[in-house]
Amino acid sequence: MKADVMSRPDPDAVLAQVRAQEKRDARGSLRIYVGASAGVGKTYAMLLEARKLAASGADVLAGVVETHGRQDTAALLAGLDLLPARSLPYRGRDLPEFDLDAALARRPALVLVDELAHSNVPGSRHPKRWQDVEELLAAGIDVFTTLNVQHLESLNDVVAGIAGVKVAETVPDSVFDGADEVVLVDVPADELLARLKAGKVYQGAQAERASNNFFRKGNLIALRELALRRTAERIGDDVRAYRVEQAIAPVWKTDGALLACVGPRDNSEHVVRNCARLAGQLDCAWHAVYVETPALQRLSDARREATLGVLKLAQELGATTAVLPDAEPAQALLAYARSHNLQRLVLGRRHGQRLRLSRPLHARLSRLAPDIDLLEVGAGAATRPRAAQESPGAESTHPNRLRYLWAGLIGLGAALLFSPLSNWLDLANIAMLFLLVVLLVAVRFGRGPSVLATCVCVAGFDFFFVPPRYNFAVSDVQYLITFGVMLAVGLITGQLTAGLRFQAQVARRREARAHSLYEFARELSGALQNEQVLESTRAAIAGAFGARAVLLLPDADGKLVSGHDDLAGLDAGVAQWAFDHASPAGHGTHTLPGSPLFYLPLVAPMRTRGVLAIAPDGGRWLPLPEQRQQLDTYAALAAIALERVHYIEVAQAALVSMESERLRNSLLAALSHDLRTPLTSLVGLSESLLRAEPPLAANERETAAALHEEARRLATMVANLLDMARIESGAVRLNRQWQALEETVGSALRPLRQALGARSIRTRIPADLPLLHFDAVLLERVLSNLLENAAKYTPPGSTITIAASAREDRVDVSVSDDGPGLPPGREEALFEKFARGQQESALPGVGLGLAICRAIVEAHGGKITAGQAPEGGAMITFSLPRGTPPALPDMHHLENEVHE
Repeated sequence: MKADVMSRPDPDAVLAQVRAQEKRDARGSLRIYVGASAGVGKTYAMLLEARKLAASGADVLAGVVETHGRQDTAALLAGLDLLPARSLPYRGRDLPEFDLDAALARRPALVLVDELAHSNVPGSRHPKRWQDVEELLAAGIDVFTTLNVQHLESLNDVVAGIAGVKVAETVPDSVFDGADEVVLVDVPADELLARLKAGKVYQGAQAERASNNFFRKGNLIALRELALRRTAERIGDDVRAYRVEQAIAPVWKTDGALLACVGPRDNSEHVVRNCARLAGQLDCAWHAVYVETPALQRLSDARREATLGVLKLAQELGATTAVLPDAEPAQALLAYARSHNLQRLVLGRRHGQRLRLSRPLHARLSRLAPDIDLLEVGAGAATRPRAAQESPGAESTHPNRLRYLWAGLIGLGAALLFSPLSNWLDLANIAMLFLLVVLLVAVRFGRGPSVLATCVCVAGFDFFFVPPRYNFAVSDVQYLITFGVMLAVGLITGQLTAGLRFQAQVARRREARAHSLYEFARELSGALQNEQVLESTRAAIAGAFGARAVLLLPDADGKLVSGHDDLAGLDAGVAQWAFDHASPAGHGTHTLPGSPLFYLPLVAPMRTRGVLAIAPDGGRWLPLPEQRQQLDTYAALAAIALERVHYIEVAQAALVSMESERLRNSLLAALSHDLRTPLTSLVGLSESLLRAEPPLAANERETAAALHEEARRLATMVANLLDMARIESGAVRLNRQWQALEETVGSALRPLRQALGARSIRTRIPADLPLLHFDAVLLERVLSNLLENAAKYTPPGSTITIAASAREDRVDVSVSDDGPGLPPGREEALFEKFARGQQESALPGVGLGLAICRAIVEAHGGKITAGQAPEGGAMITFSLPRGTPPALPDMHHLENEVHE
């Protein structure tokens, strides 16, 4: 009967499976072809399977397939329906991308989406291709895709340590683990290197670079091992899910996972250490479990703390730990082993065993589960003191003795109370009254006292009611059967009642933990300030653990500060260590264990948000694994709440900044537009005065020249303000043409002759400089601003140099001088709006020239930087992408056509 109950599926689990299956049925199916590196044949294998499905009549669409010039892979595309790529502009070029909207509109049964980790071009709906795949799956479309193991997020740092290259494009492990199918495409390292040399992976210079860097044999071997292990983990999850779905009770020995059975005896630590060594030798996962029975709940505090210390040791050695409240250890251990598919149980050997009525644990396990291996560990060399080696039942503390005394007195009192009833009730009814007493004792005091009450009640029934009365003699042998049945019924009833009482206590504790977590999460969901999170966390910790707590949050420099100083023993150094290392410290840990407080870091998804300092009442605190998990959950909820509050503040600040910027741009644009017309008239009138006939007097001409210069400078400032407002509003459109740089340089120099004054201009532009694709008007503005800036901050007689040089993928243009140079440390700040070269400079200007230069250069897909010139002055350098200019016509051929 017990075996049937154990194998019966959990109704809640079945309901969850049905709901999960309904969700899976509404989504498409995802198959991932995973490999160790490029060139193993993932795309080839995907196309082979797609061709088979297409031949069988399935609607297959090749959404995006990267062949990388491999002819055998490209040949497999023949006959498949190809989805045209979507063209997106990026830095002056049109790049092809997967057309998600066209695939959704087409709605095929299966879409092939190669290279799952690919980053989409800015402007796409999703920044990552795996997000495109998620949308296809949500629409009910099946997807085949490919992935290299180095692109998994959890292995990013591991691959960086192996290959020395940090992969930028990653895929969350949840996508990989959530795939319906994972197909491993594996090739030995030597064969892959042979493919690389044959040009079947990369071609030309790219293949040579790959062989000298990433494609080294050691790297490929290590990556192959990672791919095999990660795929094995994923398949192991599939095995466990299938066992749960099909309610399969027998353990499938697909791996070597171990389960260490921890008990209150002196060899538990020895069992844990042996199991850890064995797991290390087998390179497998292991668990450590302590089954807490009603008898073990009554252990002394010292024994209970020692047992919890063994579990903590197991956790530190890498085990997954749990405490299972159950009246029957064998059934609890087997249920845990089967739910986690653990094939070997490690137990300690009992020594000095006395006579026991019950069968030993290993015998019960062997009888209940003959398919599970049992490993028995001998006694360790180190043993506990004699007082610690006594059995659980021998640890009778003062409260335990009182419970047994009350049970005996209640049984004796019941016999005295029922004795007058012998004249009105027959013996069968009186026996029922005694069984009721046993039941009540079991409910109130537990299993052990109920056994004593049963014996006392049977003796009282014999002494007071069975003839001859008032002695223990029995006149009829049949009464012996009555005594036996009464004793058996009393023992069984007490056992069952005590077990139910124990399970009720466990259920109440679980309900209390769940309720406290719910209330804490509900309070945090409405928290909008850090102070609310602090107070809710303090109250939750005090209510759940009876401990005082305080939250320490970092300031702008990453130093922890606390708004509460009422926690004695708070050590800022220990808290800072826990924050910096994102690891618990203090009391109950191996890091600074002398501290009276326990420090738990609040680790949020983005960063560590603070430290929770806990002062346990009574000075000693070693929580159960379930309590530690509850505490970790409290910390995680508090960390997420703090991060949410932080991003609320960031969003509010960003909104205020954006609104301020919008208002400022609107004001600047309005002022600039209204000032532009009168300034243009003023410049024209002052210039007319300078050219008036007959000429003005000397003093009048000097005044007109000053008026003209100031009007022109003010007009330039207004133009800069208006240009900045237009650039930030997105109203500027590039009119890009292929043209020579030297022509634009000459156009920028001509109107600046008066502003440059006595400064000499030197140009260093190679004659073979290639044509560039740029907007001549805007680039002329860049050069004009740089030249005006150089003239503004250099004395007369200085030399300003305009130089250009061609690189492999860009052309660098610099404007340098031999003046005083740039302020140290402000090279980047100079490109901010309204930034000046010298903060207290008396020179005219509003600080928009370099900001406009950066906006124009970046719109062309280039970069601009500031630094010190080799001659000692300032140098501003900007780069433009080279691109591929159009072919020039054959001039000799044109001349012949003209002559003809």
